[in-house]
Amino acid sequence: MLEARSITFAYQGSEPVFHDLTLEVSPGERIALDAPSGTGKTTLCKVLAGYLRPQRGEVLVDGSPLPKRGVSPVQLVSQHPELAFDPRLRLGDSLAEAGAVPSDLLEALDADPAWLERRPAELSGGELQRLCVARTLTARPRYLVADEISTMLDAVTQARVWHVILDWCAREHTGLVFVTHSDALRARIATRVVEL
Repeated sequence: MLEARSITFAYQGSEPVFHDLTLEVSPGERIALDAPSGTGKTTLCKVLAGYLRPQRGEVLVDGSPLPKRGVSPVQLVSQHPELAFDPRLRLGDSLAEAGAVPSDLLEALDADPAWLERRPAELSGGELQRLCVARTLTARPRYLVADEISTMLDAVTQARVWHVILDWCAREHTGLVFVTHSDALRARIATRVVEL
């Protein structure tokens, strides 16, 4: 189980974004975070994945803290894929950090293998996002955190990407926490909605 236990987080010099927040995610569960814009959904996603550390409380997977080194069992796909890659590296080298990306995964995401020879600036945001999803799933997370991942994708690609993610989560019994502004997508995917 992924647990956020009584976490409080504030950016320096600001009031807490959330205070004493507790959230539990079971394997295979799909939780939508719902709140108005600017109320901390992205911040919570980063805390759950270990990108930000709460001032109080802790994030645990099966009772243990997130590892400080190595591959985390909680992986984040953010809404800004252009920030997820080292601009100096070819994308194939960046993806290789997670392991060998299965060719059938790239095919399922409609990601051209030729993209792996390019650098991030040479691809569109939508193309980079598909590679972010490929890299994240290659790391075989036990919990996936998806923060507005399909906003820069056209409708057909959105459907393809979510189909791949949901198939993966069902097959691997991976827990999913996601943020979307689409009421239809939230209703279709979520097994539970958490109001922040």
